[in-house]
Amino acid sequence: MAPDAKAAGAGGVTAPTRTLIVGSGAREHALAWKLAAEPGMNEVVVAPGSAAIGTEPRVRCLPSIDPLDAEAVVAAARAISAELVVVGPEMPLAAGVVDALRNAGIRTFGPTQAAARLETSKAFCHEVAEAAGVRMARARVFSEGEEAAARAYVAELGAEGGGVVLKQDGLAAGKGVTVYDDTGLALDHVRSHLAGRGPGPALVVEERLAGHEASVIAICDGREAVALPASRDHKRLCDGDLGPNTGGMGAYSPLPDLPDDAVAGVIDTVHRPILAELARRGTPFLGFLYAGLILTGDGPVLLECNARLGDPEAQVLLPRLAVPLGPVLAAAARRDLAASVGAWPAGLPVLPGASVGIVLASDGYPATPKRGLPIEGIESAEAEGALVFHGGSIGRPGGGYGTNGGRVLTVVGRGADLARARDVAERAADLISWDGLQRRHDIAASLPPAPAVAIGAGR
Repeated sequence: MAPDAKAAGAGGVTAPTRTLIVGSGAREHALAWKLAAEPGMNEVVVAPGSAAIGTEPRVRCLPSIDPLDAEAVVAAARAISAELVVVGPEMPLAAGVVDALRNAGIRTFGPTQAAARLETSKAFCHEVAEAAGVRMARARVFSEGEEAAARAYVAELGAEGGGVVLKQDGLAAGKGVTVYDDTGLALDHVRSHLAGRGPGPALVVEERLAGHEASVIAICDGREAVALPASRDHKRLCDGDLGPNTGGMGAYSPLPDLPDDAVAGVIDTVHRPILAELARRGTPFLGFLYAGLILTGDGPVLLECNARLGDPEAQVLLPRLAVPLGPVLAAAARRDLAASVGAWPAGLPVLPGASVGIVLASDGYPATPKRGLPIEGIESAEAEGALVFHGGSIGRPGGGYGTNGGRVLTVVGRGADLARARDVAERAADLISWDGLQRRHDIAASLPPAPAVAIGAGR
């Protein structure tokens, strides 16, 4: 996905001059950083944003806006005469903020509430993938009154010796999935997953598959898709993929085992069939379609879909892009990606090199993170050449920042290859501190080998 002569033009699509980003996390910080630096962009406004996001050149924040208040978001977009609105987090998508913006005639990049069910309901994701012919892990869906059947299926999968996965149906901020080697422990937890959930899907029980995970995200306009490069997120809290699941403790791109030039095949066999199925149902998907994959010996298998740009994936992907992102998002929002897809069939062009991101989290995360602790060393980390994206910080009255959430910062290193990018990220992350800081030290430290043959669809 090397840059070409068409890189700046996005198929001739005009860049938006004023964009509103909805959200306040590190993903939205990375989006604001990227969009505000692009030619033709006069201003990026982030609602509510954060003190740190507001320090980026040509970026300002609207801290009083509740991102879940659709009327307030619509009013903000009108007040700034936004030419494009980009909705970042999953909660506003689930709340129907995109629906309200589109109903108000405001050009918006993001899926409707109905299309976002791909993320808000894992059962719905399985249903759509099956109808689209996209391979997922074997699974069954259970409601509150089906504990006995759920336990029987857990036992059946466990007897095969590969373990079992329990997934809550609904939004869980990336933490609603538990992987079990011990079938007995999974059986013990079935009841808690089902209790009090009421009618409808409550629990998805899946077979556990072996392989490395990968994230492939595409920009979609309801019919067409153009790929971002692949990345790998690390969900577990501790080194060695140990500890509880989190929203993500680090990421890197590119992947040796899913190279940039192989991503187009995933788009053809995963994203486009899902887009076609959703369009057939009358709920076209317009936004970032995130496919969480596992790379098995039999090819990639879809584990889940998200309806947004990943976090921390965004923080390592956006610095790799060699072309302006705003015109591509605007083309998708106009349901006219065809020109961009034609120019870049292998995906968006990227810069040479690699990116590695390390998430710094508060003490107590992922349960109850401690807040209000002063952060030291951010300027020193940036002086090392790292990017520092803020996800859970707050400005302090005397200057500087304090912790204000679970995943506080993402420190991103860039380099000619993953080893050098990781070195920058590690050295920079070492310079940042606060009481009880949690982080991993093994992001991109041990890399899978490149595939011996071209990666196929994995049917």
